[in-house]
Amino acid sequence: MKRSFYQWLMTQRNPNGHDELANFANNAFFDQAFPKQSEDYHEIAQYLELNGTYLPNMDVFDGAFREYQELNQL
Repeated sequence: MKRSFYQWLMTQRNPNGHDELANFANNAFFDQAFPKQSEDYHEIAQYLELNGTYLPNMDVFDGAFREYQELNQL
């Protein structure tokens, strides 16, 4: 079964981590309105552009989404 982006992102959480992906995952965990069931790049990107103040830049999301897509193609 294919996981949503959020479900995959939660596997990247690390409360003690300092890399951008771990920070993104840690902050998304506390974002009650994050589109948790979505697998759609554009839906999530639009949400983050409007609400993702915890994301330093969209490059972090773009890289994370690429990783997510690569794993889902296996």
